[in-house]
Amino acid sequence: MTGRHRDTLITFEARETTQDPVYGSTVEGEWNQHSQAWAEVLDVLPSRSESIDGSISLERRPARLRIDYFDGVGVTAAMRVKVAADAVWPERILQIVSGPALKRDTQEWEFVVEQMSTEGEAP
Repeated sequence: MTGRHRDTLITFEARETTQDPVYGSTVEGEWNQHSQAWAEVLDVLPSRSESIDGSISLERRPARLRIDYFDGVGVTAAMRVKVAADAVWPERILQIVSGPALKRDTQEWEFVVEQMSTEGEAP
């Protein structure tokens, strides 16, 4: 199919959770690999995506991520995405903001993902 550029290897990761035996609360552990896929990563063009909250500057770097239909099975918004490094970007960790949404006309999954970074003064 024309127009598809699945040129970036991504890894979906799920957080390991356990239950505290004494209190019964959920304890979050390490991020583990769930699956991998070749993806098209489309960074959203810059706008007023930077905001100031007190002395901390939060920058959100949103992107759209597209993978083939069959690769998206079992992926949820509770997971995160690790994008392999390339000539432009170092390895990136992205949270899934929305999706997966099935685009039936092109038989692909689409996600909105976001890389967040903080920059502030040292304590």
